[in-house]
Amino acid sequence: MSRPLIGVSTYLEAGARWGVWELEAALLPVGYPRLVQRAGGLAAMLPPDDPEHAAAAVARLDGLVVAGGPDVDPVRYGAERDPRTGAPAPDRDVWELALIDAALAAGVPLLGICRGMQLLNVALGGTLVQHLDGHAEVVGVFGGHPVKPVPGTLYAAAVPEETTVPTYHHQAVDRLGRNLIPSAHAADGTVEAVELPSPAWVLGVQWHPEMGDDVRVMRALVEAAGG
Repeated sequence: MSRPLIGVSTYLEAGARWGVWELEAALLPVGYPRLVQRAGGLAAMLPPDDPEHAAAAVARLDGLVVAGGPDVDPVRYGAERDPRTGAPAPDRDVWELALIDAALAAGVPLLGICRGMQLLNVALGGTLVQHLDGHAEVVGVFGGHPVKPVPGTLYAAAVPEETTVPTYHHQAVDRLGRNLIPSAHAADGTVEAVELPSPAWVLGVQWHPEMGDDVRVMRALVEAAGG
């Protein structure tokens, strides 16, 4: 059987260095493609592009991952910027929102990771909490905490038990977007996963599965993409 092609959105970063070169580069932490590969898929990087090309890009994919990264610009959900919110990444916001819209319109299986989950919520008209304590306790260091699945959800079908996950975020879902339902929570009640009801395969997780050993969430995406 052929492996499903899973597109993963990427960063554009200035000043990347390799050898004698220091240039702008399309970057993606290697944990993302490795997780796709370990889960049985083929990984393709999707750097920011003209949003008009998003539907054509998604049409060539079997599944889509919107990766983690910088904070979503509060202007996207009509909020004033909190002083603790990071610098905006407008090109990436526009491109990834277009990818999400295209995947939802085409019924392409979609997994949002951390920022990707937050952007999915914003794409569907939801809002974000711009800062919460306790989920990224040391700057630049991944932590971990347990998340509990909501029975009967897409996430619970993939991961039925409470699991400790690798986490690094300071923002979270506030008002849920259209038709989204919570499918996992942290002990403090923070929404840790969201999804759309069947028959869609659309899931967002607040943590970073690419930083751990559990492939079940990504495998569920790959299986849906191959179906």
